[in-house]
Amino acid sequence: MDEKEEMKMKRNTVKKALLLVVVGLLGVLGLALAERPASTLSPEAKAAILEALTGPEGEYAAYAAYTAVIEKYGEVEPYTRIRQAEARHIEALKRLLDRYGVDYPEENPYLGKVEAPASLEDAARAWAEGEVKNVAMYDRLIAAVADYPDAVRVFEHLRQASEAMHLPAFRAAAENGGTLTLAQMQALGQSHKGHGKGGCQGPMGDRQGKGPGYRHGSETH
Repeated sequence: MDEKEEMKMKRNTVKKALLLVVVGLLGVLGLALAERPASTLSPEAKAAILEALTGPEGEYAAYAAYTAVIEKYGEVEPYTRIRQAEARHIEALKRLLDRYGVDYPEENPYLGKVEAPASLEDAARAWAEGEVKNVAMYDRLIAAVADYPDAVRVFEHLRQASEAMHLPAFRAAAENGGTLTLAQMQALGQSHKGHGKGGCQGPMGDRQGKGPGYRHGSETH
């Protein structure tokens, strides 16, 4: 190999090394950008999303209410499937808060503190009213997140599922002694392919995030 070819090979080696460095830096930069909160929520928007998650008419409270019924009466419908949906609704709001780097209570503060009504019929009537209040909550809060399209989208999905899916199910249950059969659920559109909230398939759901204390996250929605 003559000197000219040797120099050419060295230059090519240096170029490849520099290229690898650049690619690595771009990867690190991309990861940093992905982990950075999308933007800063206004105090009003932050409070609205936290209320949707943790407020007395919000998703944590609904999950705890349906849990109380299931613990007292067993795996009865529509409580079982709607509770599964509430778990996914909780995750949708958590992802939204994660995106903006907002801390929230990871554990549901209402679990174990809600008393099940005296009968399933009473429970169905009570939780139908709870869904009415949930819809009203989103109607009240949505103006606070108007500058955040992703939050508006989640709120609209949550509201729609409460009004169009959960409320009719509880009203039907109240007229049917407090429960619904699987066939009745399917007739109402409450199958596993039912309406979703916040980009979550529902009313089926399968989990609720748990963990100690508060969580500060960066997962994008």
